[in-house]
Parts: sequence; structure tokens; C-alpha cells
Amino acid sequence: MSWIGCSTCCARTSPNSANRTAASATRKHSRISRRTDPVSRQGRHGQGFFYGWIVSGGATLSYFFTNGVAYYLPQNLFPRLIEEFGLTVSQVSLAGALTFMVGGLSAPLAGLLIDRYGAVKVLRCGILVLAITATLYPFTASLWQLYLLHMLFGVTMVSAGLMINVVLLSNWFNVKRGMVIGVLVAGSSLAGFILPNLISGLVASPDYGWRWGFGVAAALIWLLPVPAVWLFVREKPADVGQFPDGLAEPPRGHEDPAALPGVTLREAMRTQTLWALALGSFCLWFSITAVNSQLTLFLEQEAGLAIRQATLFYSLVLGFSVAGKFLFGWLADHRSKQEVMIIASLVLLAGCLLLFQVPGGTLMLTDSVAQLALFTLVYGLGFGGAFTMIQLVCIASFGQRELGRILGLIIFIDTIGAVLGIAGIGMLRDLTGDYLLPFLIVAAVALVGAVNMWFVRPLDFAAAVETASPPLPGTTAPSSGTAPRH
Repeated sequence: MSWIGCSTCCARTSPNSANRTAASATRKHSRISRRTDPVSRQGRHGQGFFYGWIVSGGATLSYFFTNGVAYYLPQNLFPRLIEEFGLTVSQVSLAGALTFMVGGLSAPLAGLLIDRYGAVKVLRCGILVLAITATLYPFTASLWQLYLLHMLFGVTMVSAGLMINVVLLSNWFNVKRGMVIGVLVAGSSLAGFILPNLISGLVASPDYGWRWGFGVAAALIWLLPVPAVWLFVREKPADVGQFPDGLAEPPRGHEDPAALPGVTLREAMRTQTLWALALGSFCLWFSITAVNSQLTLFLEQEAGLAIRQATLFYSLVLGFSVAGKFLFGWLADHRSKQEVMIIASLVLLAGCLLLFQVPGGTLMLTDSVAQLALFTLVYGLGFGGAFTMIQLVCIASFGQRELGRILGLIIFIDTIGAVLGIAGIGMLRDLTGDYLLPFLIVAAVALVGAVNMWFVRPLDFAAAVETASPPLPGTTAPSSGTAPRH
């Protein structure tokens, strides 16, 4: 009784003390909550720094190693695989074609998984598959094992490659989307420039060889993109208490969180724009993958370059494509995306034509080092620009409502072109004995792709999409958009 009486007396006579105690407890609880709740911590941090830049870095790192290890490194090693396993050009080309074939067949399913489970969950699984597959690659002992590993690489191309990272970054960026996606796709070309040169010393060494070189690349995957994706990448700005593009408040015009701008896949399939873009992408990817997959073989076997010099020229193509991706990504933020797409396609065509010369009126492939150097510049810029613009034209034409599914369909179609480009051109080279006719076909298909892009026309809602405010946090920016994804 005396304790109660004393407490009551103190409470009556010291109200300020009680208020201070309550305020102190509230502040203590708030500090504990912020320390233990990562979303609260990130949201508070995001007031001065937009977390989307960290997500962009993680996505670019993922794509850097996915395309670099699954696509560019094996192509650069095709001559070494031919030497070690006694393969023909068509046999080794089929390995690269299998990567694209499996990737294309998996793309629609990947789009559905992204819509259902979110991009981050799929990306985490994909980057683990990439790390495991790359670790096994140096132990390849037969052709069937090589084909199996390239099929697994195909799975990673859609689960940790371009499509899923475009979808992810579309959650975070609207105003700066062109620049951010330009940086993303530049990461792929940067990988093609850096990784072959990084391991070329090991590959050319008789004491080590291509297996040790590829092992170094596999180790880097475990050290860099795996922890980046699993620890730092988040699905959408709402997960860290922020808004897209780092805006200080929700944008106006999106009162309904589920009402994302754009059309459904079914609506898109009834338009000329979808099929024109898909066919143009088919042609461009036929030409791009045909040249990229056969370039090192052509430089060594027909242009007469040494191994290290051929690797350098191959890497220069990818290096200049980095500049092309930034250049055309920047142009896409300031001009009509269709116009920029046409320009990029024509530059790519010009690059393909630089593989030829006409001395004395006779058409033949060039072996001039100066012309090949010019080829690396022009073709690299066109390759980078066309690669970037396909994604941006798709977003601008169809919006974000079902972007995952629409991109999945377009990637499925252009992957057919990629498979035919790699496998078909490789087989044709074996049949004809040189690359003259195969590269003529490549240039002709590139011309068809450039002409086809004239028929890509913005849909009625496209003007709104070009200037649309980002969706509210809690909505799904890139894909089905039928309901917010929690």
C-alpha cells in the first residue's frame, strides 16, 4: 500500500517527470525499431540517397557476368575448343546456338515467373545456376557435356540476364530509364571487352590453357554478383520506403496503384507494331550473333591474325558497343525511339558491309588490318545501339502493364534468329569453305531488319507512356500489372 501510495503521490506531484519518462521510452523504442528493421533503415537512408542506384549496380553486375561468361567467353574460346576436341565449326557453333535456343524457349516461362513471384526471386536463382554452371565448365571432357552446360547457360540468360534486369529496373526508374538501361546493357559489352583479355594470358599459356582461364571467371562470379544479388538487390522502391527515381513524394496521376500504363499481351499481338518489332529483332539478332560467334574464327583462320591480336579485335567490338549503348541510350531520351532504332540498325548494317572489299571489281572478304579496325568501331557502335533500342522501343511501344510477357515473346522470336545465325552461318561456312557467302547473308538479313524498323509505329497510349509518372510503390512496374505484388 505504501509503495502504491508513494507512486501515486509522485505521479501527482511530478507530471513533467512522467512525461519525460514516456518520451524517453518512445525515443528508445524508435531507435531499437530502426536498428532492427532493415526497411526502416533503408528508408531513412534513402532520404539522402536513392537506393535504386544500388539496385542498378547489382543488376548491371549480374548482367555483366551472365552475358560475359555464358555468351562472350565461350565464343572467344571456340578456336581452342576446336583444337582440343577436334570439332568442326558447325559443331562448336551448335553449342552457342543451344544457349540461345534454350534461352528463347525459357523466356515466356521466365516472364510468367517474374509476374508471379517477382524479379528478385527469379534473379537470385538464376545467378546461382550461372555460378554452378561456370564452375563445371572447365571440367568439360566431351561434346555432350559441352552441349549440356551451354543449355544451362541458356537458362541463366533469361533468369539472370537482360530481360529480368530490364523488368527489375523498370520498377525503380521512369524518368532516367533510358540512361539506366543503357548502363545495364553496356555492362554486357564491357564484359565481352574485359573478360577475354583478362584471361587471355592464361588461355595462351601452354602451362595453363583455357580451362584455368575459365576457372578464374567462375571464381569471380561467386565473389561479385552472387553476394550483390542476394544481399543488396530489392524488388521495388516501396521495399525501402522510397518512390521511383528518388522522388520525394508519390507522383500524381496514378491514384489506382494497379492501373499501370500500357497494353496487355493479347492487345499487343493484334498490332502491327509488335510483329514489326519482333521481325526486326529477329533479323538484327541473326546478324549480331552470327558475326559475334564467328568473328574470332574468321580473324584467325581467314584474316590471318594471331591469337592475341584476334582476341583484341574481338574485344574492341565489345568495347565500342559499350559506347554505342551509352550513345543511343542517351539519344533515346532526347529523340523518338523509333528514329534512334532505325539509325542504330543502319549503323549495324554499315559495320557488316565493312567485312568486304572489292579489289579490281571482285567481291571478297577483307584482310586489311586497318579496315578490320574500322569494322570494330562501326559494327560495335551499331551492335550496341540496336541491342539497347530493342528494349527501349518495346517499353515505349507497349508500356509496363505486361512488359514481362511482351518482352518474353519478343525475346523468344529474336532468339530463333540468334540460333539460326549461330548454327546456320557455322554450317554454311563448313559447306562453302570460307565466310564470303555466310557474311553476305548476314549483311542481307541486317538490311531486312533495318527496313523493317520503319514499320514500328507508336500505339495510341505511347505519348503518355513516354512522359508517364512512375507507378506508386507497391505496384508491379514491369509485367502483368493485374494486381500489386507484395
